Amino acid sequence: MIQQLIDRYKRFRSEHFLVQTYQYSYAFVGMGQHSLTNLYPVFHYFGVPLKYICVTSERKARLIERKFPHVKATNSLDTILNDDEVKGVFVSTTPSAHFSIASQILKSGKSLFIEKPPCQSLQELDALIENYRLHGSRIAMVGLQKRYAPAVQILQKRLSKEHLISYDLHYLTGAYPEGNALLDLFIHPLDLVCCLFGKPEILVCQQVAPASYIIMLHHPHVVGTLELSTSYYWTAAEESLKVCTSKGIYRLSQMDSLTFESRPFTTLGIPLDKVRTWDKTDTHLYARNNFTPTIFNNQIHSQGFFNEMSSFLNAVENNKTIATSSFDKVRDTYMLIEAIKNC
Repeated sequence: MIQQLIDRYKRFRSEHFLVQTYQYSYAFVGMGQHSLTNLYPVFHYFGVPLKYICVTSERKARLIERKFPHVKATNSLDTILNDDEVKGVFVSTTPSAHFSIASQILKSGKSLFIEKPPCQSLQELDALIENYRLHGSRIAMVGLQKRYAPAVQILQKRLSKEHLISYDLHYLTGAYPEGNALLDLFIHPLDLVCCLFGKPEILVCQQVAPASYIIMLHHPHVVGTLELSTSYYWTAAEESLKVCTSKGIYRLSQMDSLTFESRPFTTLGIPLDKVRTWDKTDTHLYARNNFTPTIFNNQIHSQGFFNEMSSFLNAVENNKTIATSSFDKVRDTYMLIEAIKNC
């Protein structure tokens, strides 16, 4: 009897995956390291009918058609935009080219998924928002995948029910000579605090080294501090968030671990943990299991790439809207970035 239940569950699980198919065709603009490492594996897993890959290099186009014989390689964005079979376009190329490419796709009326940063300034973002409203694209979504990370979604739900006191965030990497650290790297932690805590106001902003900042922000219900820096090293890069609430402390580490430590009891304002022994307990709300090699324990999943791309595909296929990371939802993030630029 037990074995029958196990077999039935396994069969249901595999069939549930197999029946998830897509009726529309899609295109991808760009094939850099980020795309190959984090995005294309998700396409392969979901079995997305990818019709085109658009690149600027003719040599790379020939290599793509050898590697992916079912895909048409092109260096013409117009070819994609004029194909009615293509309903959604993914863009992940040189950040400085994102605004121009996104503008053309929005004007075509096709749904758009564009990796961060979607543009280089708040003025350009407002232009994309207006473009989206004018031309009626069904979906326009920014690839800020941490909004879709399982641990972040759990934390966001928990924080919505608690009284917040403060938070402390550290985003520390090595040198970043190949691009704009504020837009390419720090957009992630800045967007995360906007997503979790609401519209921010800068209380303190100090640039302590090139591409290194100490910032204090005031949100509607909490004050927090951030250290954003490229003065450390990539082999031990750190991304951590500690949130203090009236009930206790949440700790989020690398998107792979989320814990909650409850606050000790007090009586008449007296902290009982100073009077008697207090057994501190941590509740593990999320943890990536490094032992079992399943999709849900893959770092691409814990970082949010699976959930964000699945959200876009389901929205296109079912003619729904996406509010989690639409252009207007990231406006607070861009306002914050603009303010930091002027510090």
